[in-house]
Amino acid sequence: MSGHVIVRSDRRPDPDAVEILARAGVATAHEAMGRRGLTQPVLRPIYRGARIAGRAVTVLSHPGDNLMIHASIEQCGPGDVLVVTTTSLSTDGMFGELFAVQLATRGVCGLIIDAGVRDVAALSAMRFPVWSRAVSAQGTVKASPGSVNVPVVIAGASLRPGDVVVADDDGVLCVPLELAPEVAEKALARETSEAGKIEQFRSGVLGLDLYDMRPTLERLGVAYVDGPG
Repeated sequence: MSGHVIVRSDRRPDPDAVEILARAGVATAHEAMGRRGLTQPVLRPIYRGARIAGRAVTVLSHPGDNLMIHASIEQCGPGDVLVVTTTSLSTDGMFGELFAVQLATRGVCGLIIDAGVRDVAALSAMRFPVWSRAVSAQGTVKASPGSVNVPVVIAGASLRPGDVVVADDDGVLCVPLELAPEVAEKALARETSEAGKIEQFRSGVLGLDLYDMRPTLERLGVAYVDGPG
């Protein structure tokens, strides 16, 4: 495939896996996937408390130009997450309230953008989840070609259209479509294990003992000494 394209794609992850990953959240899913797939921590939510997971619809745009975001909207549907990146670093405000209204009307879960957004107060008021590199009122043009539903790199993580994107206050995670059921199963197991550990910690057990780390301290030459009274 060459040139600028808008790919119509039905590639879609297992819905049960997506639901589990949304509930588990980024930190648990990231551990369940072997600590892979996490974007760089430059992508931050515009308001706290949002938690989403969904099928990625990808956009590769020219910096400072949101033409391809306009072109991507008709490729989005319920449960999707729009993921926008640019061919070089950009912090321009490429997305705002008018885009969010269109996406919310189509049932889109939220936006991940490796660039800037604006109209943050309006986006927060309508509870449209957004993770962005920057917040900027800098306007953009609609003049440069790009592509929709092609593989991209978003803040250091590889992502293909149809893969799962998980996002919450801890960051953004990219889960390959074919791995989503396995990662979801492992995330459920981690949740069960962590729930048991929480109960032990509440009873007064220390992580130092639960994880049997005292022998490690001894092996590393860490000694206990009594300080001055």
